[in-house]
Amino acid sequence: MTTIYHNPRCRKSRETLALLDKNNEQIEIVLYMENPPTETELSGILEKLKLFPIELVRKNESVWKENFKGKQLSDAEIIEAMVKNPKLIERPVVIKNGKAALGRPPESVLNIL
Repeated sequence: MTTIYHNPRCRKSRETLALLDKNNEQIEIVLYMENPPTETELSGILEKLKLFPIELVRKNESVWKENFKGKQLSDAEIIEAMVKNPKLIERPVVIKNGKAALGRPPESVLNIL
């Protein structure tokens, strides 16, 4: 089973989902804007991606600029901000067999399939 943290309003997310479908993956779609991951789940995703929390933040979002930009935040505080404001989570994230990839560009997820 391949899991995609998906935002249907995002072009890259839609392209990545189409790529998974084209590769005949069994897909579990997580609409993370409606059902955000918990802090524990997001920490696990970051570990699989081998990224620091700040590397998964969409820094051009107004909620980031207005509330967090320029502040010294711990990793836990950044994760908490993303959980409370899932719009801040870079997308899409694809997980399969304990590995994860960010679908930017969409083809980058092929490495874990």
